[in-house]
Amino acid sequence: MTTGATVWLTGLPSAGKTTIARSLADTLRAQGRRVEVLDGDEIREFLSAGLGFTREDRDTNVQRIGFVAELLASHGVLVLVPVIAPYADSREAVRKRHQAQGTGYVEVHVATPVDVCSVRDVKGLYARQAAGELTGLTGVDDPYEVPESPDLRIETQGSTVEQSAAAVHALLAERGLTT
Repeated sequence: MTTGATVWLTGLPSAGKTTIARSLADTLRAQGRRVEVLDGDEIREFLSAGLGFTREDRDTNVQRIGFVAELLASHGVLVLVPVIAPYADSREAVRKRHQAQGTGYVEVHVATPVDVCSVRDVKGLYARQAAGELTGLTGVDDPYEVPESPDLRIETQGSTVEQSAAAVHALLAERGLTT
Protein backbone atom coordinates (compact mmCIF):
# COMPACT_ATOMS: atom_id res chain seq x y z
CA MET A 1 0.00 0.00 0.00
CA THR A 2 1.12 3.55 -0.72
CA THR A 3 2.16 5.56 2.32
CA GLY A 4 -0.26 8.28 3.23
CA ALA A 5 0.43 11.48 5.12
CA THR A 6 -1.19 14.73 6.12
CA VAL A 7 0.19 17.97 4.73
CA TRP A 8 -1.18 20.83 6.84
CA LEU A 9 -0.91 24.23 5.15
CA THR A 10 -1.33 26.92 7.80
CA GLY A 11 -1.34 30.67 7.30
CA LEU A 12 -3.46 33.79 7.38
CA PRO A 13 -6.75 34.20 5.48
CA SER A 14 -5.98 34.79 1.77
CA ALA A 15 -2.39 33.59 2.21
CA GLY A 16 -2.77 31.12 -0.68
CA LYS A 17 -3.21 27.87 1.27
CA THR A 18 -6.13 26.46 -0.73
CA THR A 19 -4.77 27.66 -4.07
CA ILE A 20 -1.44 25.92 -3.40
CA ALA A 21 -3.18 22.76 -2.13
CA ARG A 22 -5.41 22.50 -5.21
CA SER A 23 -2.48 23.04 -7.59
CA LEU A 24 -0.42 20.43 -5.76
CA ALA A 25 -3.37 18.01 -5.72
CA ASP A 26 -3.68 18.30 -9.51
CA THR A 27 0.01 17.50 -9.94
CA LEU A 28 -0.13 14.55 -7.55
CA ARG A 29 -3.28 13.11 -9.14
CA ALA A 30 -1.64 13.37 -12.57
CA GLN A 31 1.14 11.21 -11.11
CA GLY A 32 -1.40 8.62 -10.00
CA ARG A 33 -1.38 9.56 -6.30
CA ARG A 34 -4.51 9.25 -4.15
CA VAL A 35 -5.12 12.77 -2.82
CA GLU A 36 -7.83 14.53 -0.85
CA VAL A 37 -8.04 18.24 -0.08
CA LEU A 38 -9.79 19.03 3.21
CA ASP A 39 -10.56 22.69 2.66
CA GLY A 40 -11.29 24.64 5.84
CA ASP A 41 -14.35 26.42 4.43
CA GLU A 42 -15.91 23.18 3.22
CA ILE A 43 -15.22 21.45 6.54
CA ARG A 44 -16.86 24.32 8.45
CA GLU A 45 -19.94 23.95 6.28
CA PHE A 46 -20.32 20.19 6.63
CA LEU A 47 -18.29 18.72 9.51
CA SER A 48 -18.11 21.69 11.84
CA ALA A 49 -21.41 23.44 11.13
CA GLY A 50 -22.54 25.34 14.19
CA LEU A 51 -19.07 26.10 15.49
CA GLY A 52 -18.17 29.74 15.91
CA PHE A 53 -14.80 31.42 16.01
CA THR A 54 -14.00 31.37 19.70
CA ARG A 55 -10.67 29.85 20.62
CA GLU A 56 -12.47 26.73 21.88
CA ASP A 57 -14.52 26.36 18.69
CA ARG A 58 -11.47 26.91 16.50
CA ASP A 59 -9.62 24.23 18.46
CA THR A 60 -12.55 21.81 18.08
CA ASN A 61 -12.64 22.49 14.34
CA VAL A 62 -8.89 21.83 13.98
CA GLN A 63 -9.10 18.61 16.00
CA ARG A 64 -12.00 17.33 13.87
CA ILE A 65 -10.12 18.07 10.69
CA GLY A 66 -6.97 16.49 12.13
CA PHE A 67 -8.90 13.32 13.01
CA VAL A 68 -10.34 12.96 9.50
CA ALA A 69 -6.97 13.75 7.90
CA GLU A 70 -5.18 11.13 10.01
CA LEU A 71 -7.85 8.55 9.24
CA LEU A 72 -7.52 9.10 5.49
CA ALA A 73 -3.72 9.26 5.63
CA SER A 74 -3.58 5.99 7.59
CA HIS A 75 -5.29 4.39 4.58
CA GLY A 76 -2.70 5.56 2.07
CA VAL A 77 -4.20 8.89 1.04
CA LEU A 78 -2.09 12.02 0.80
CA VAL A 79 -4.28 14.56 2.59
CA LEU A 80 -3.75 18.26 1.90
CA VAL A 81 -5.25 20.45 4.62
CA PRO A 82 -5.35 24.18 3.80
CA VAL A 83 -6.68 25.37 7.16
CA ILE A 84 -5.64 28.46 9.14
CA ALA A 85 -5.32 26.63 12.49
CA PRO A 86 -4.23 29.81 14.28
CA TYR A 87 -3.06 28.27 17.56
CA ALA A 88 0.23 26.42 17.96
CA ASP A 89 -1.13 24.06 20.64
CA SER A 90 -3.98 22.94 18.34
CA ARG A 91 -1.56 22.23 15.50
CA GLU A 92 0.78 20.40 17.88
CA ALA A 93 -2.08 18.20 19.14
CA VAL A 94 -2.83 17.18 15.55
CA ARG A 95 0.86 16.44 14.93
CA LYS A 96 1.02 14.32 18.11
CA ARG A 97 -2.09 12.39 17.12
CA HIS A 98 -0.46 11.53 13.81
CA GLN A 99 2.78 10.52 15.54
CA ALA A 100 0.90 8.33 18.02
CA GLN A 101 -0.79 6.53 15.12
CA GLY A 102 2.45 6.25 13.12
CA THR A 103 1.02 8.44 10.36
CA GLY A 104 3.11 10.95 8.44
CA TYR A 105 2.54 14.63 9.10
CA VAL A 106 4.07 17.66 7.39
CA GLU A 107 3.45 21.25 8.45
CA VAL A 108 3.77 23.94 5.79
CA HIS A 109 3.59 27.57 6.83
CA VAL A 110 2.25 29.68 3.98
CA ALA A 111 3.96 32.81 5.27
CA THR A 112 2.21 35.59 3.43
CA PRO A 113 2.33 38.99 5.20
CA VAL A 114 -1.00 40.40 6.36
CA ASP A 115 -0.65 43.42 4.06
CA VAL A 116 -0.36 41.11 1.03
CA CYS A 117 -3.28 38.98 2.27
CA SER A 118 -5.43 42.09 2.72
CA VAL A 119 -4.77 43.11 -0.90
CA ARG A 120 -5.68 39.60 -2.14
CA ASP A 121 -8.73 39.52 0.20
CA VAL A 122 -10.24 36.55 -1.63
CA LYS A 123 -13.40 36.48 0.50
CA GLY A 124 -13.64 40.17 1.36
CA LEU A 125 -12.84 39.53 5.02
CA TYR A 126 -10.20 42.23 5.38
CA ALA A 127 -12.49 44.83 3.78
CA ARG A 128 -15.34 43.82 6.10
CA GLN A 129 -13.04 44.01 9.12
CA ALA A 130 -11.74 47.44 8.07
CA ALA A 131 -15.35 48.64 7.66
CA GLY A 132 -16.20 47.46 11.18
CA GLU A 133 -18.54 44.73 9.91
CA LEU A 134 -16.38 41.85 11.15
CA THR A 135 -14.35 41.18 14.28
CA GLY A 136 -12.10 38.29 15.17
CA LEU A 137 -10.18 38.20 11.88
CA THR A 138 -7.17 35.98 12.32
CA GLY A 139 -3.95 37.94 12.13
CA VAL A 140 -5.67 41.31 12.44
CA ASP A 141 -7.76 41.47 15.62
CA ASP A 142 -7.50 37.80 16.59
CA PRO A 143 -4.20 35.99 17.13
CA TYR A 144 -2.28 33.88 14.66
CA GLU A 145 0.62 32.02 16.25
CA VAL A 146 3.29 31.68 13.58
CA PRO A 147 4.78 28.17 13.46
CA GLU A 148 8.25 28.26 15.04
CA SER A 149 9.69 25.36 13.09
CA PRO A 150 7.44 24.13 10.28
CA ASP A 151 8.71 21.46 7.93
CA LEU A 152 8.54 24.07 5.17
CA ARG A 153 7.93 27.81 5.10
CA ILE A 154 6.75 29.31 1.81
CA GLU A 155 6.76 33.05 1.23
CA THR A 156 4.19 33.43 -1.52
CA GLN A 157 4.75 37.09 -2.36
CA GLY A 158 7.03 37.11 -5.35
CA SER A 159 6.35 33.44 -6.15
CA THR A 160 3.83 31.88 -8.48
CA VAL A 161 1.31 29.31 -7.32
CA GLU A 162 3.21 26.73 -9.37
CA GLN A 163 6.50 27.58 -7.63
CA SER A 164 4.88 27.35 -4.21
CA ALA A 165 3.21 24.02 -5.03
CA ALA A 166 6.51 22.73 -6.47
CA ALA A 167 8.27 23.55 -3.19
CA VAL A 168 5.78 21.41 -1.26
CA HIS A 169 6.04 18.67 -3.89
CA ALA A 170 9.84 18.67 -3.56
CA LEU A 171 9.55 18.21 0.21
CA LEU A 172 7.12 15.33 -0.26
CA ALA A 173 9.46 13.71 -2.79
CA GLU A 174 12.37 14.11 -0.39
CA ARG A 175 10.32 12.30 2.26
CA GLY A 176 9.28 9.51 -0.11
CA LEU A 177 5.62 10.56 -0.23
CA THR A 178 5.23 10.95 -3.99
CA THR A 179 5.15 8.33 -6.71
